[in-house]
Amino acid sequence: MGQITPFRDGLYFLDDGRVRQFLFLEENRALLLDTGFPDSHVRDMVRTLTDKPVQVVLTHGDRDHAGGLSEFGACWLHPADWDLIPGGIQLHELAAGDIFSCAGYHLEVIETPGHTPGSVAFLDREHRLLFSGDTVQKGGPIYMFGPHRDLDAYIATLEQMLPLARLADEILPCHSHCPIDPGYIQKDLEDALALRAGTLPHEKHPVFPCSIWHGKWTDFYY
Repeated sequence: MGQITPFRDGLYFLDDGRVRQFLFLEENRALLLDTGFPDSHVRDMVRTLTDKPVQVVLTHGDRDHAGGLSEFGACWLHPADWDLIPGGIQLHELAAGDIFSCAGYHLEVIETPGHTPGSVAFLDREHRLLFSGDTVQKGGPIYMFGPHRDLDAYIATLEQMLPLARLADEILPCHSHCPIDPGYIQKDLEDALALRAGTLPHEKHPVFPCSIWHGKWTDFYY
């Protein structure tokens, strides 16, 4: 089972060493951002903390974020990523501006297409926290290869996210370092622009059908 780390009152990190989830916990219910890989055993981690009903909300539909859905049965997800979810899961639509609340946190949905068509981030304006999914990271790698990735859309998303750096004190990504400085929105944008221009050093990935591109701050698989 992965590691459970209290972060703030009512907010926990659940981490299996590959991908990170976020659990908001109050007396009678819980809110879970993402479910990890099928073998991340996220439900087991959740049940060590609460036996109350859990609402599952996904940052996007990739397998390392949606792999544990079968243990929960339902989730809220942007419909642009519904085709990434296997059958048997009850899907509920979320959209920009929706608010998901639990334990005194109020998570506003921010659409962030590029990594996947339906990627979203969540902004808590009161606590000044931005849950960035895979869109903003320090170090990475950020996966930008495969049929549902769109580098141009990803760059446009980062450009649109720049004002959020003034609304958050910390960014909480699902991979690599956490928390990170909001300045990484700008840093990832600069690296992504260099990636599109083909100016980053790179080498062929030893396993995946892509190259590893080394940004100044964050790497990409592209």
